[in-house]
Amino acid sequence: MGIPPKTFPEDMDTEIALKTKEEETGGQMTFFEHLIELRKRIINSLVAILLGSLAGWFIAPKFVNVIAKPIQAVLAAHHYDAKLYFMGPTDYLGLLIKLSIYIGLVIASPVVLYQVWMFVAPALYKHERSAVTGFVFSTVLLFLGGIAFGFFLALPRILGFLIGFQGPVAPLIRINDYFDLVLLVLVALGLIFEMPVLIFLLCYFGIVTPKFLVQNTKYAVLVITIAAAFVTPTPDALTMLLVMLVMLALYFLGVGISWLALRNRAKRAAAATAAQGA
Repeated sequence: MGIPPKTFPEDMDTEIALKTKEEETGGQMTFFEHLIELRKRIINSLVAILLGSLAGWFIAPKFVNVIAKPIQAVLAAHHYDAKLYFMGPTDYLGLLIKLSIYIGLVIASPVVLYQVWMFVAPALYKHERSAVTGFVFSTVLLFLGGIAFGFFLALPRILGFLIGFQGPVAPLIRINDYFDLVLLVLVALGLIFEMPVLIFLLCYFGIVTPKFLVQNTKYAVLVITIAAAFVTPTPDALTMLLVMLVMLALYFLGVGISWLALRNRAKRAAAATAAQGA
């Protein structure tokens, strides 16, 4: 019977450190395993979007009534016939299909974001992987906040400006043209409201720093001005200014959150270094 090898304290410390590192960083996957994981996440996302679109098909007719209210209110305020029209036999059906897909994307967005996070998670540390709930919740909440801002504040002002031109002609608005404008404004503002999440990710992974973003605020203002002009396709200066102010607030919110997160991470790293040196 052999004598088991003697285990020295240094060997035990090394083994514990390796195990802790493996638990902290997660397992390493080969390139083929990454492809399998990517396929799994894409399939799960597509299934979620399909199910969301099926649910959206039943919601779409009611959604049409809700989205039509801003233009109907503006038309009535200017003493026009508050109706929308479709010119082709398939226009309204195509609109319902399009709306079903958009609604499905919104409904499935938490699942899709979760799949993206789970694909990236193996490359992250354990404490970073635990932030998945906050990431998904904040992303969806900000996107819905952008849609609400666009629908209740920006869109009525844009429509009021566009319909406000009086002349010898009366507007005959196609329902597809109207909904294309609405979706452009709402989706664009929803994406713009994701700015704090984008800034946080850029800072957290070391691509930029909060200090760099603060020092280059003037360039951020230029980009925000261009984006606000794109989102508000009217020469209405007040609406554009409102969107700019909201975007600037989101910009500094993202910088502030990133600064706090990086400061906390530096404190954790310093504490861990001090514990190892003790």
